[in-house]
Amino acid sequence: MKERIVSLALGLALLLSGCAAPADLAAGPELARYEASFLTLFDTVTSIVGYAGTEEAFQAEVQEFHDALEEYHKLFDAYNEYAGMNNIKTINDSAGEEAVPVDGRIIDLLLFCRELERLTDGRVDVTMGSVLSLWHDARERGINDPEHAALPDGDALRAAAQHTGFDLLEIDEEASTVRLTDPEARLDVGAVAKGYAVEQVCRQSPAGLLVSVGGNVRATGPKPDGPWVVGIQDPDGGESYLHTVYVEDAAVVSSGDYQRYYTVDGVRWHHIIDPDTLYPAKYWRAVTVLCADSGLADGLSTALFLLPREEGAALARSCGAEAMWVALDGALFYTDGFLEAVRT
Repeated sequence: MKERIVSLALGLALLLSGCAAPADLAAGPELARYEASFLTLFDTVTSIVGYAGTEEAFQAEVQEFHDALEEYHKLFDAYNEYAGMNNIKTINDSAGEEAVPVDGRIIDLLLFCRELERLTDGRVDVTMGSVLSLWHDARERGINDPEHAALPDGDALRAAAQHTGFDLLEIDEEASTVRLTDPEARLDVGAVAKGYAVEQVCRQSPAGLLVSVGGNVRATGPKPDGPWVVGIQDPDGGESYLHTVYVEDAAVVSSGDYQRYYTVDGVRWHHIIDPDTLYPAKYWRAVTVLCADSGLADGLSTALFLLPREEGAALARSCGAEAMWVALDGALFYTDGFLEAVRT
């Protein structure tokens, strides 16, 4: 059964970020503004805003978007099986065994991830699953039983790190197969998969949509009266935003210590793990990346979170991306191009 998608015509210009936008004077009498949202895909909320002549027309666009994104969600899922489909979980479950035939979209993702690993000098490495699974399990236990929350065992983390690296991943493009050669190796595509999937679907979507998948925002073009305005969340929460930025045909993606975390003995431990230390990175509270490609923005936001500012800025420049950093003391730093996109 298809997931029910809720949509409505908006009398006020409500952004995905929750910020106010200019009145829709240029939309004309033929177009109305609609918003839709749905749950379950990539374990988060997806929201879509756009303009259409009728609610039915907008609903049809959103249903197509949902169905396409659902396919990527299933293919990239590392925790659940789906009938008639080999996915990331299938690859992990078959580690050390025969190569797994997979959909070409998984091949494309993993090739993208391999290039991203090279580009970021290992800061974004989807073969870190053996390490990240220990943190995932410890976080789940800590959230469910806060009184007994604990960090993963250090020796176990170091042992798991011996089963990482792209040399353990065989990708056969011609045969469309993937194999993890080490029985203890695991893939975790969480740092990239959501943004990558959003990018692939948005490339096939109508112009003029603003899409947010768990805060990963991608605009497929301007709205009828100009650019969209997207809010950048304050890591300390609340309804305030650090900035709003103009976006037309680009992505805005943030990574931060406020997104997924748990508390051990009064200390908060977030989910972005430094591959050098095997523990959560301590450079920044948050990093926001603005660039044309949502998948690249997703990966870069993680990489820049794991790097000093000078190295991160150089990486962003090499990728044609702009960035904003929130330091541990709340200070803000920007690339010049990012400031040019700031509205407030």
